[in-house]
Parts: sequence; structure tokens; C-alpha cells
Amino acid sequence: MLKTNALVAFISYLLGSIPFGYILVKLFRKQDIRESGSGNIGATNVARSGAKGLAVATLLLDAGKGYLAVQIASMMPWNDFLLNLDRIANYQTRTTAAWAPNSTLMAVGALFAILGHVFTVWLKFRGGKGVATGLGAFLALAPKTIVICFVVFLVVVAITRYISLGSILSAAIFPIATYWLYPEVRALPISIMLSTASMLIIIKHHDNIRRLIAGTEHRLGHSKNGLSNDDGEDNG
Repeated sequence: MLKTNALVAFISYLLGSIPFGYILVKLFRKQDIRESGSGNIGATNVARSGAKGLAVATLLLDAGKGYLAVQIASMMPWNDFLLNLDRIANYQTRTTAAWAPNSTLMAVGALFAILGHVFTVWLKFRGGKGVATGLGAFLALAPKTIVICFVVFLVVVAITRYISLGSILSAAIFPIATYWLYPEVRALPISIMLSTASMLIIIKHHDNIRRLIAGTEHRLGHSKNGLSNDDGEDNG
């Protein structure tokens, strides 16, 4: 009964593992993006290398692979293993019953797409921070929640000028807002997977969190005052 969940996890992980930032910079600039700036393979570091067009392409492709992983998961044949666990644990409701099969597989797809980006098998399990991939995956899973997260991101960045703080708070709000806006996905396994995906993105911002606490994080539009590129924020 776990075959479908395992297949979705495998496909989503492989999709998430495609290191588009690394591939694009290698193809068009003959450089290893991991040797530039923060060493991250995400769009922010690609932009920092001076390749603005490649950065936009990286952002769209990283988000696209997360979106595609969830869409593929939504079309997979369902097995009722996790649904039965919900019923046994009394977390299943009438509302959830109509949508839980697809949403559970979609949550698996979202989580493993982000895991793939963060720990890409093609680059010795060193990848990005999962923001763009999470954006695409979460957009496919809970589009109304993404609107709230985007508003939070814009407000935080407008007030503080910290892109990293906006990304961290948006990731933290996602599972809470999804639980509130989508009663049909309140099953415990889904909540755990969405919370894990968000927590993974936050944990990957540990350097940014450290700099935010120390007051040394780079503000949007401000000079770095001599700081090395490694000290700049990165949200790929």
C-alpha cells in the first residue's frame, strides 16, 4: 500500500534535485555557481554572479519543478494507507474525506521536491534553500495560502528591507495559514509534512538567522560596506 507514496516521493525528489542554477551557469557562463558568492545554487546567488537573466530563469525553473512535482502527485492513483491512519487516529472528518487522498500525495510531492532541491543527489547532496521550489510546490497545493504568504513577505521586506526575514516568516506562516484556509487538509499526516517542509526552508536559513540576530544581515538596497559575498543573504 505504500507503493504510491514511495513512487511520488521518488519522482518528486528527482525533480527537486535538478540543479537548474548550476546547470544554467555552467552552460552559458562556463562557471561553477558553487564557487561564486555564497556558493548557493539558487536564483539569488545566480543574480549575485551578474547573470540576471539566468537568475530569472533559475527562479522560474526551480519554482516550476516544485509545482510539477505536486501536480504529478495529484494525478497518481491513490492507496488508502495514510487515509486509514487518519481514521484510526480520529483526525479524519467528512470534509477531509473528499480531498484527503489527493492532498496527502500532493503534500508528499511538495515535501520531497523541497528535499530534492536542498539535498540534490547530483551535487553531493548540497543544494539551495528551497524557497523557490517551495513556492512552486505550495502554489500547486494551496494557492490561497500563497497569497497570504506573499503579502506577509512584501510587508516584512518593505518594513525591514530583509528579504531573508520575509522568506523565513512566509515559510513559518504557510502550514498555519493552510490549516486555517483548507479544512480538508487538516489530517495529521498532511500537517506534519507541510510543517516539515516549512521548517526545512527555515533551517536552511540558519546563516541568515544568525546574521539577523547579530545585526549584520544585508538589507535590500543597502551597501554591504565591504562585507564579502559570503556574508550576503541568499534565498535560493
